[in-house]
Amino acid sequence: MISVENLWKSYGPQELFEGVSFKINPRERVGFVGRNGHGKTTLFRLILGEEEPDEGTIVIPKNYRIGHVTQHLGFTEDTVLGEGMKGLPEAQKDQHWKVEKVLAGLGFSEQDMGRSPFEFSGGFQVRLNLAKVLVSDPDLLLLDEPTNYLDITSIRWIERFLIAWPRELMLITHDRTFMDRIVTHTMGIHRKRVRKIEGDTEKLYNLIAQQEEVYEKTRVNDERKRKEVEAFITQFRAKARLVGLVQSRIKLLDKMERKDKLEKIKTLEFSFRSTPLQAKYVLQAKGLSFSYDPETELIRDFNITIRPGEKVCIIGPNGRGKTTLLKLLADQLRPESGEIVYNPKTVKGVFEQTNMRSLVDSRTVEEEIMFAAGDIDRQAARNVCGGMMFEGDSALKKIQVLSGGEKSRVMLGKLLVTPVNLLLMDEPTNHLDMESSDALLAALDCFDGALVMVTHNEMFLHALAERLIIFNNDTIEIYEGGYQRFLDRGGWGDEDISLSTTRKEPRENGEEGKINKKEQRKKRSEIVFERSKTLNPLERRIEKTESEIERHEKILKELQQKIQEVSLAKDGRKIVEVSKSIQKSEQAIETLFSELEDLHGTLEKHRADFDARLAEIDG
Repeated sequence: MISVENLWKSYGPQELFEGVSFKINPRERVGFVGRNGHGKTTLFRLILGEEEPDEGTIVIPKNYRIGHVTQHLGFTEDTVLGEGMKGLPEAQKDQHWKVEKVLAGLGFSEQDMGRSPFEFSGGFQVRLNLAKVLVSDPDLLLLDEPTNYLDITSIRWIERFLIAWPRELMLITHDRTFMDRIVTHTMGIHRKRVRKIEGDTEKLYNLIAQQEEVYEKTRVNDERKRKEVEAFITQFRAKARLVGLVQSRIKLLDKMERKDKLEKIKTLEFSFRSTPLQAKYVLQAKGLSFSYDPETELIRDFNITIRPGEKVCIIGPNGRGKTTLLKLLADQLRPESGEIVYNPKTVKGVFEQTNMRSLVDSRTVEEEIMFAAGDIDRQAARNVCGGMMFEGDSALKKIQVLSGGEKSRVMLGKLLVTPVNLLLMDEPTNHLDMESSDALLAALDCFDGALVMVTHNEMFLHALAERLIIFNNDTIEIYEGGYQRFLDRGGWGDEDISLSTTRKEPRENGEEGKINKKEQRKKRSEIVFERSKTLNPLERRIEKTESEIERHEKILKELQQKIQEVSLAKDGRKIVEVSKSIQKSEQAIETLFSELEDLHGTLEKHRADFDARLAEIDG
């Protein structure tokens, strides 16, 4: 458990925290959200003692161990397994099976265990550092974007691992679905202060929105009252017989607190331009084959037809050829055999991480946007720059001084101004915060053209995918249907498929053995059936309760409008009547929120229990 009290932190004129206070209690798994640049990673650094606050204290119990993934990639052992075992606590130094289990979950094969850490890509080296932290058994686990270098199967594995985490956890991630499945509490940095609630991100964002709506209504009402008092004082100041009333109004005015109008918080704004296409297809891939290595054929005899307006997602483990296929479809790579036929009217837009090299260092952000489309003038380019959070003079920054995340936003900006009917995108949510990811999702959902996207983000898969291109077990399958249907029909096979590549945890009698697969499937099916039978009614009750809250909030909004009308009409009877209705509506909303909180708590408890039972069977 840690306690943060009255924390202040700034960098020059930029103030991040103003009097932040919160506690992380035993066994809490806390999701930490907020826009990029608002202080999430800085708070982690303060907790770790890597930076000092300007004011305030962070109280950490004696001998309380905090684990976090270091960016330093210095390895000293000859093998991946040996390096991973360095993370084990002193009392568990010989328990290599724990390290094997975690490494396998993060995508290392049994053969990889004996290879040198220096043979792997930077992404896999970061995974190795993550594995060392996960096996170190800390009291508090700090994870900052742990899914950035993970593929979808590893993300699903680490999700189950963290749900079963027995101590404290603080998690930063742009993947809302991943966070909501794991956390017991959500904490948000908003307007330099921190709010922490029990529940998921949606509950926190709804609370913030409600509080800001109430604040703004109160501010407007107070401002109206202030103007009425000022008008009375001005009108009757000169009348001697009303001097007492005037003086009392002056005193009232002095006591009235003036609330500042809330500053609009910048966020990314997306709206893709589309050009119409009336045709049977946007592109056709016929017999595509490709390999970088004669011994390893990534893509073999692949065929697909992409129709106008269709949304197709490419999924699967890393290193199997997803990005390669996207580059082939984007005509950035030439296939060894086969061909890609575009409709003559197809206009494509491509977002791919290596495309950042196409940005010209000497140009400004504004110039890059203007060069992207011939019909964009300076004002229109400035508007797009503002939407991409390059406001004012920031639009005049040179490309060469931008961070990776800023360059990614420039690439998105260039796509926004280009009318296209086919978007090809590779992991577009990298470098975006949760709010920006939500905005991108909404824009892609509204895009009239066809979309082909590589992503590991399950929220995007659930919301967008109409068809799937699945890379798994050295095969490429085209799945006709959405992501939930894919999961319902078996999905990735074993929930913990990666654990089958390594040895199991020794049994208590010291023997090792494999679980009978038929019995395992039977037990899993029974638990999955019981899980659905238990969770589905709870989820339906939650939906019903949320609908009731929305209904009451709509009624409350109408009543608040009505109270303003009857107040202006000075109808005393109606004022009392409407005020009672408002109070009744507010009490109903409060009761429903309390019920919703209990339902979410019950749901998460049952969900964690079932996940633990499934993990026990698989592990």
